[in-house]
Amino acid sequence: MTGRGRLRRWIFELGLGARMSVAGGRAGWARLALIAAGTGVGVALLLCLAALPSALEASGARKEARTEALGSERDLARGDDTMLIGIATTTFRDDAIHGRMLQPEGSRPPIPPGVTTLPGPGEMLVSPALQRLIDSNPVLAQRWDARVVGTIGDEGLTGPADLAFYLGADTLTEDSGYRIDAFGYRYAEEGVSPMMVLLTAVGMVVLLTPVIVFMASAVRFGGEARDKRLAALRLVGSDAGMTRRIAAGETLAGAVLGLLVGAVLAFSAALLASRYATGPFSFYLSDMRPVPVLVVLVAAGVPAVAVLVTLSAMRRVVVEPLGVVRLSPTVRRRLWWRLILPVAGIWLLWPLKDGLDAEPGSGSIEIRAATGVALLLIGVALLLPWLVDAVVRRLGGGGVAWELAVRRLQLDSGTAVRAVSGIAVSVAGVIAVQGLVSGIETQVSGADTASSGQVRHQVMPKTELTTSTWTTALRETPGVRSVELVRIVAATHDGAPVLIRIGSCWALATYAAMPSCADGDAFAINTASSGPFAIEGGRSWTPPSSTRDVTPVDALLDSGPLLLVTPAAAGDAFPAGESRYTLTLDSGSPDAQEQLRNAAARLDPQALIASPGNEAVADALRSTRQGLLAGTIAMLVLIGASMVVNVAEQMRERRRVLAVLVAFGTRRRTLSGSVLLQAAVPVLLGMTLAIGFGSGLSSILMAAVEAPITVDWFGIGTTSGMAALVVLGTTAAALPTLMRLTRPGNLRSE
Repeated sequence: MTGRGRLRRWIFELGLGARMSVAGGRAGWARLALIAAGTGVGVALLLCLAALPSALEASGARKEARTEALGSERDLARGDDTMLIGIATTTFRDDAIHGRMLQPEGSRPPIPPGVTTLPGPGEMLVSPALQRLIDSNPVLAQRWDARVVGTIGDEGLTGPADLAFYLGADTLTEDSGYRIDAFGYRYAEEGVSPMMVLLTAVGMVVLLTPVIVFMASAVRFGGEARDKRLAALRLVGSDAGMTRRIAAGETLAGAVLGLLVGAVLAFSAALLASRYATGPFSFYLSDMRPVPVLVVLVAAGVPAVAVLVTLSAMRRVVVEPLGVVRLSPTVRRRLWWRLILPVAGIWLLWPLKDGLDAEPGSGSIEIRAATGVALLLIGVALLLPWLVDAVVRRLGGGGVAWELAVRRLQLDSGTAVRAVSGIAVSVAGVIAVQGLVSGIETQVSGADTASSGQVRHQVMPKTELTTSTWTTALRETPGVRSVELVRIVAATHDGAPVLIRIGSCWALATYAAMPSCADGDAFAINTASSGPFAIEGGRSWTPPSSTRDVTPVDALLDSGPLLLVTPAAAGDAFPAGESRYTLTLDSGSPDAQEQLRNAAARLDPQALIASPGNEAVADALRSTRQGLLAGTIAMLVLIGASMVVNVAEQMRERRRVLAVLVAFGTRRRTLSGSVLLQAAVPVLLGMTLAIGFGSGLSSILMAAVEAPITVDWFGIGTTSGMAALVVLGTTAAALPTLMRLTRPGNLRSE
């Protein structure tokens, strides 16, 4: 037969299998629906990932269109087409709000995108999302002493959930504002934090790998009805190869239907994201256009993988005219080739133990981390079948239920392992990401909490107002307990710049861990503790001989050279300098922080509020962990639902054996126990493997971000216990089928 004839024949056989998949009655439709559901979820995730680049590009383009040149254009001369702007970005709860003060200097000022008419003094334009937030939160409505006169159009927002405003002003000066003559400036790429790159790469792999494993398992779901059809084909003259291709055609129909299901799910997810998503993943529906090349790869790759997996699975199934025998010879699984991927993953990840600085660039970190994590997680799925076989071969005797479960696993553990492998991969990935997030949290947190439960914040004004004005307004703010002034003066030591902070011991404790402090002391951070220091204005100052070296409380905030000086040690040697205000809030007041932001914004919309311990970053990391856990729960529920059908199919295949056991006096309770034990053994081994791989991977990732290596036993126990409950609960849900299959009528045989 020529190559073209062989191809035509294979296409005919695959098409015949596809037609048979919809002609198999209720059981055939159930199998088709299960394959389509499992494949559809994976396709939906792949399509969403394929749409992410274009969505980020569209959102970034709109962000760039409203960006101003703040640094390079400071020497721009005032003209009829210039404008002074002020940075009025703020935060409400966990949400960042983009804000600008606008003060035209002529009759033709630049207009930001999405705006038709500039707001005047005492007026502001807001995004639709910010308007909704203001309407639902009276506290936020008090922040700006301005009247809302319009909204910002879509072309001026990064997405539908973007919180942004433009505030009209007439108090800006060249010192307190920036002069621009156009909007739309692209800054040079500064690069993303290596820790965030690592977290993103690992998170994507952890979400994607279990889906791929589940898709590979979903296309292998079988049933007795399909076995009868395959046996009938052998009876009418089909050879083994043709039978396998027809079986692959049945799976192909489910995979193609899964593509349609995935497309619908992806569109639904995009629609929901455009309406309800928040933060950086808020996009307009028109933004989410999948990359055509990736769509073609998904559309061609998913059916091809489904056919190849089915052909591979059918090689160990003997289809004869009188029936189907699965795994007729007992084949011992080999270990050596299953170790290739996890060993390669460890080899890729091992250099990260020395920290992210050991890598030449973020791109290398991303590729190395993503590939290494993927190889390790796939290694979990590859090692689990071997581990189950190796353990069940050595299990001893016990009760009747135990004997039935062990013997069944010894004869055929593949079906049970395939369902558990997806769960094991999910658990290992979640444990790894939880460890990475915990490690990053230890790097960016370090909240300064007083023994009274009060936390310290810093207010950094931009506008020149008197100290009494600020202290009076801050002390009258609801929820503020105490306010202290800290002055900042620039200096140099041996030509190197040094910042000097002057304040009370209580205020200086915000910046460093000081074992003891009294007025007259001084402390050094990353600089010399002896002088002389050159102060701005030509003065020279030498620290007291008792100056001690201390470590900063927050390395990310104050890692540069710094001197902390108490008022008695400073004397009158320093000029007024820049003023900051350190204060404590009542932790029992739920809106104390928002009231502080309101008070500062009314005095100076450009004032910055520094929260202790990088609370915004910590909240974002906690949200990341919660989102990953939610995605894992959804995946576990989906796998659990498939297991119900899977276990029911296994029991239907064995219904005559089960009915014979009951006829000979075996109690149904014993059979139910054997079914649960048959699921429990692979689950226990899978969770053990997942905890081992996940904890090891977590340790490497924590070392990469230079965090202390710890074991989150609570997180491990919660994730593993939840996975075990899903498996055992879904297995128990299939037990009513066992009661029906053990009735005497199932003893009949044709």
